[in-house]
Amino acid sequence: MEKQRHYPGKAPETNEQPATNLHEEIKQHIMTTMGNDFYPPRKDTYYKGLAYSVRGRLVKKWLNAQRSFYDRSAKRIYYLSLEFLPGRFLMNYVTNMQLNKECEKTLEEAGFTLEEIEEQEWDAGLGNGGLGRLASCYMDSMASLDIPGYGYGIMYDYGIFYQTIVNGYQVEQCDNWVRWGNPWEFKRRGFLSRIQFYGRSEPYKNSAGKRCYRWVDTLDINAMACDILIPGYGTQNVNNMRLWAAMSSQDFSLKEFNQGDYIGAMESKVLTENISKVLYPNDEKEVGRELRLKQQYFFVAATFQDIVRRFKKHNSDFKLLPDRAAVQLNDTHPAIAIPELMRLLVDEEGLEWDNAWEISVKTFAYTNHTVLPEALETWPVSLVSRLLPRHMEIIYEINRQFLGMVEKLYPGKPELLKRVSIIEDGQEQRVRMAHLAIVGSHTVNGVAALHSRILKDKLFNDFNIIFPGKIINVTNGVTPRRWVLQANPALSALITETIGSDWITDLDQLKKLIPHADSTEFLEKWRQVKLGNKAQLVKYIKRKVNMDINPDTLFDVHVKRIHEYKRQLLNIFHVITLYNRIKKDPAKEVVPRTVIFGGKAAPAYVQAKLIIKLINSVADMVNNDPDVNHKLKVVFLPNYCVSQAEKIIPATDLSEQISTAGLEASGTGNMKFALNGALTIGTLDGANIEIMEEVGEDNIFIFGLTAKEVEKKRAQGYNPWDYYNNDEDLKTTLDMVRTNHFIPGEPNLFLPIWDSLMAHGDRYLVLADFRAFIQAQERVRLLYQDQEQWTRCSVLNTANMGKFSSDRAVREYARNIWHIETVK
Repeated sequence: MEKQRHYPGKAPETNEQPATNLHEEIKQHIMTTMGNDFYPPRKDTYYKGLAYSVRGRLVKKWLNAQRSFYDRSAKRIYYLSLEFLPGRFLMNYVTNMQLNKECEKTLEEAGFTLEEIEEQEWDAGLGNGGLGRLASCYMDSMASLDIPGYGYGIMYDYGIFYQTIVNGYQVEQCDNWVRWGNPWEFKRRGFLSRIQFYGRSEPYKNSAGKRCYRWVDTLDINAMACDILIPGYGTQNVNNMRLWAAMSSQDFSLKEFNQGDYIGAMESKVLTENISKVLYPNDEKEVGRELRLKQQYFFVAATFQDIVRRFKKHNSDFKLLPDRAAVQLNDTHPAIAIPELMRLLVDEEGLEWDNAWEISVKTFAYTNHTVLPEALETWPVSLVSRLLPRHMEIIYEINRQFLGMVEKLYPGKPELLKRVSIIEDGQEQRVRMAHLAIVGSHTVNGVAALHSRILKDKLFNDFNIIFPGKIINVTNGVTPRRWVLQANPALSALITETIGSDWITDLDQLKKLIPHADSTEFLEKWRQVKLGNKAQLVKYIKRKVNMDINPDTLFDVHVKRIHEYKRQLLNIFHVITLYNRIKKDPAKEVVPRTVIFGGKAAPAYVQAKLIIKLINSVADMVNNDPDVNHKLKVVFLPNYCVSQAEKIIPATDLSEQISTAGLEASGTGNMKFALNGALTIGTLDGANIEIMEEVGEDNIFIFGLTAKEVEKKRAQGYNPWDYYNNDEDLKTTLDMVRTNHFIPGEPNLFLPIWDSLMAHGDRYLVLADFRAFIQAQERVRLLYQDQEQWTRCSVLNTANMGKFSSDRAVREYARNIWHIETVK
């Protein structure tokens, strides 16, 4: 076939016959779907042409899968999440459908590489961090394991924000990820669900004289279904995410328009459709809080109309609902689903309360993702009553019956009733959504062994006593298809060449690499793969921030959401300490190191944004100091996202997982890095504990206080000044921050950081763990000098990470929580 890049002066004829191969399919879509000419070949048109071609192949499999589910009356899992973070779709689809060679050959004929075409896609702005990425990993595993599964959420027009760095400060810009269209979605414009808000709950008596309730005088909004397909790897199964977009139930007012009020004519429509505009609107003000609760109910209500519609196709007895549907609440955001299902069963379907409650509890399960009390969602009763009046009545009744049960089990314990009540009393009554989720679910799970133990023993100890056995653990996992096979093709090829390809769907097979960790030849191949990945990241850093990096340095990486408990401060304090040591003795031999930071701070989180400024200020000084910058460099990569992670993780030598022990629920970044051969430096927090158990204490750098020691130190009266006065490195570092050594022209700029540590008690024990962190980094330096031993540890990290596959996690959910079977 003639290569597209070599067309002579005249374009070829476009009266093409029906497509017979991928190249023909692409050209057909460019012409008939997009209305463009495929000559001259352009990256953007070929990206979309390829996208529509891949999507077309997926649709046939998806339809067959849906028919199979109906034919077998299969139980389905509905995974409700306010966030999904899928990253780019194209390469994930190509990988899972095993179309890599066909796509590469086809694009070569047009003069492109697959990597070039991939770069045309914008990361989907449907999530923010670990919560959304976990949901996407689980969707991949459900499809790959032939589990009938659906992800339900919101089709946001704009992601949380696009991060740029200006003068060292985070600047938030609009993340209009669909500005060029989204070829992966199917908009079901004829498939609208009516969602109600406001109004009032009206009692009435039905024909049998029974007291019933209906929700009337409501403001109605339409939810439009948008489907994005999720293929499994090496299977014919294709599941889908169904994401909801808000549409006004009425067009603009022609009367107001004709009277000259052009803005007023559209105002109602625009305000209505704001619900699906932005991921996580700023909830500092009342209007933002109301919008966020609207978002949560909006997608939950639309989802349950979908679930009930699908159930009613072949069932009339709602007692069968838990046998046909399992609903997983991914954190508290969808917890309003519990009163919504009760409303549907009691008010719409006419079931008795007790029967409806039994059905509801058997249907729901809840995953908790945080141990931070301030992160457990609560809503003012006044807001819920105004926005969802009938739901507030139902919540009151759920709470009344639950507290009545507790009173019978544990009489004479008013403090217990107060602690477990769904309604929190105080100056302002609030609905505790985590309590609602626990009471209304048959199973609650934490996401790492330590996290689940904290839930049972501390955070939800009362509920663990009231409902023994309800709280269990399912340690998180990540999909090896995205995070090794796709993100790290060179390492994937070496692993497959060495042990075969079964590891892609059975990650425990990686243990076959263990004997090869003693092979000098294999270690050299492993080292070359890492060096090649680092060279690629060096090019990316040059393109993104115009900085030259030496790939032979140790790549020390700390990329994740910027939050005080994740302790980016502890890491930058180590950087300052290294800087001071090199300045003091420039001739001393050190291991050259490149420290790479990345992550977004919430727009209203002032302290986190100041930490970003500090990192960038330290970077400016270090990178521009000729005494230091050949031994130490600091990079902050803006707009950390999935596609950026896919470039960073394969190139990482040292993975920073240094949160205050007892505060990180699990983490999944720690798993991705270790799976790709990075060595972890971390506290005994979240899944770090289980990673250490799997890879071995000799292959990980553990430091700092344990969760119990953190608790004990706080109880005894933690004094950060003791550490400041007794550690010269720490004192020097903190004084440099306090006196604004890094930006002399802006006095007191970093004083809030000093105050948070010294005046306000160092809540996250940065100072308490500083010396242990410095010592652990010294162990890193010594091991990295022995490249043979470092590489051996790297191999053993990858080889022992089989437990942390999302396939294993989803199997545990399916077996222990959803009670669901595969459908081939």
